[in-house]
Formats: sequence, C-alpha cells, structure tokens
Amino acid sequence: LGRQSVDLKSDEVAKLIDGKVVLVTGAGGSIGSELCRQVCAYNPQRVLLVEQAEGSLFIIESELNQLGYQHRIVPLVADILDQPRMTAILKLYAPQIIFHAAAHKHVFLMERQPGEAVKNNTTGTRRLAELAIAHGVEAMVFISTDKAINPTNAMGATKRLAELHLQSLHARREAEAPGEHGRGRATAGGEKTRFIAVRFGNVLGSSGSVIPIFKRQIAEGGPITVTHPDVTRYFMTIPEAVGLVLHTA
Repeated sequence: LGRQSVDLKSDEVAKLIDGKVVLVTGAGGSIGSELCRQVCAYNPQRVLLVEQAEGSLFIIESELNQLGYQHRIVPLVADILDQPRMTAILKLYAPQIIFHAAAHKHVFLMERQPGEAVKNNTTGTRRLAELAIAHGVEAMVFISTDKAINPTNAMGATKRLAELHLQSLHARREAEAPGEHGRGRATAGGEKTRFIAVRFGNVLGSSGSVIPIFKRQIAEGGPITVTHPDVTRYFMTIPEAVGLVLHTA
C-alpha cells in the first residue's frame, strides 16, 4: 500500500453494534464479508448474512465459525429483489441495523447490460429501504461509490439513483414528521429509520480490483492496460473501507 494501514476501531462503533441484530447484504462479497468479520468482533446479538451466491456464503460462514462466532451468525441465501423472502427475514429476525453491500459493481459488464445494474443497484436498494421503514429498522447504511459523483457510466449512475431515492425518503418523511434538530427521519410505528450513504473508490484486493490484473500483466511481461498514463490512483485496504462504513453509521 505504501503507507501504514489506518486503524478505525473505536468505542463509538462498539456502542453502535453492541447487543444489536445486524443484517449485511452481499455478505459473501469482499466488502460484505469484511463487514461481517468486523461487526462480529463488536459483540452483536446476531449477524444476519444475506447472500445470493451460496458458495460465497458458505466460505464466510465457515470462516466465522472457525473464529468462534457460530452462535452469533445466521447465514441466509436470499436475493434482495425477492420481496417475500426479504420481508420474511426482516419480520422473523427484526434487524436494527442494515449494511447494504449487495450490488453489481463491475463497470464494463454493467455498461453492456445497464438494465441489470438498474434492477440490482437501484431497485434493490429502493425495495430494501422501504422494507427497513416498514419494519422499524434504526439505520440502513448504503455502500455507494465515488463513481456516483457526476456519473459517466451505468454503474455509477445506478448508485447515484439509489442515493437520490434515500435522500428523497428523508425529505418526504421530514415533511411528515421532522426528526431531531430538523434532520429528516423515516418513521414507522414510532420507530425512526436513518438512511446513510458512504462512498469510497479503489479498494485494494476487493472483487473486481485492478491490482490483480496489473500483477498478472506484469508477470506476463506486459503490456499494462492503464486507463491513461497520467492517472493517479488512490487506494485503501478492505479493512479500512469497512472501518469507514462503520464510522459513517
């Protein structure tokens, strides 16, 4: 990485997670699985691992079992677009915090099939947010991307659309029932749902990261397919990215 990793553990995060039921979507992915590792270390009551790919879910479940968290985790094969399944999960387990990491994020693939990016990244986030309101979730943290800033590709645009929807939920609910200090909250049955989005960029070693591609190209003697010779890339590690997500919450 070229620098010391930043340790983002804190007492505030511990207070947020301690004794809570936490749901992580995309739990088998690079960011989702690290979220599960770090959340488990903060003494939650239960961690719900929601993942569509059963192979990825099995891997993170096995790892967490080896770490001694088998009594805290519930692996759940589920598609965030499957409304009856997600409704049943929220109704049965009543999570208080949702970390929403599930997404299609490969820029080039999504550029060629933008409908899938809209369906998963935008519609999936909207449906999950509405379920969070209906079931009195305290906070939903949406993991977005720096590509949502003035987006130039389908992946970034779908993430930006999801951000806008969460902002609109805030604004609409604020008009109905203003929250503390005038900040918008979505209310359901007396509960208040906070919607939070966090953006980050290049994560070292994450799924779809460019680094393994560069390493393979170097090993093969080149050429190295950089976007532009003058581009400077800035990286954070997966644990740093997840620490940022937890601090955002």
